[in-house]
Amino acid sequence: MKKQLNDLLTIETIDKLQENIFAMTLGGDCSRISAPGQFINIRLDGFYLRRPISICSWDEQHLTIVFKVVGQGTAAMAKMRPGEKLDVLMPLGNGFDTEKCGENPLLAGGGIGVPPLYGLAHALVKKQIRPKVVLGFNTREDVILTEAFRNLGLEPIIATADGSEGVRGFVTDAMKDLDFDYLYTCGPEPMLKAVWQSAPDGQFSFEARMACGFGACMGCSCETKYGYKRICKDGPVLFKEEIKW
Repeated sequence: MKKQLNDLLTIETIDKLQENIFAMTLGGDCSRISAPGQFINIRLDGFYLRRPISICSWDEQHLTIVFKVVGQGTAAMAKMRPGEKLDVLMPLGNGFDTEKCGENPLLAGGGIGVPPLYGLAHALVKKQIRPKVVLGFNTREDVILTEAFRNLGLEPIIATADGSEGVRGFVTDAMKDLDFDYLYTCGPEPMLKAVWQSAPDGQFSFEARMACGFGACMGCSCETKYGYKRICKDGPVLFKEEIKW
């Protein structure tokens, strides 16, 4: 992974996707981003800790993040406007390895874990690989990025816990009859644990509370079969065989 640096990025657009979910496009030098699943760490005026947000998509001069308002920091981000600048640490973390996808991969995302899987889907489609896609949400009011996946030529299977859209139930309910030989997944830990049991092999992107975001503070360490790893630096993507529940 290329070295992370502080960057000053300019907000180009901010759009409401759902009641508390926003997409923000930032402009600047994004050429160091090397893999889907990496993230940025944003400094916000008036807040001590930076906010880690997964990269949804990017090119040399732009990146897009999708975030949910869950506290005061993300609420402040949602009120920002085009033209404002953000101090960003990037790129952070090790992303998904697209070389290990096999011939028939499945992408399974839950909630705000869906955005980095869009970036992964884009990378796989560029390699002439068409993954299956399953996206899980609580209700239809939480569903995001379905049209973005369709624009890649992929038809996502949607699951909602209340049955208001797509399959009633969880990601595991929507994927149980699918044929696949490799799994990429991102979402809340209970979802990751559930899909781990049915995955033949794969890569799992973990969410974690972070302080520094680049491995110095050890605050996001987790135990694996091969010792402790830092979600921010050694992850957020871990391989199935190393995960210890």
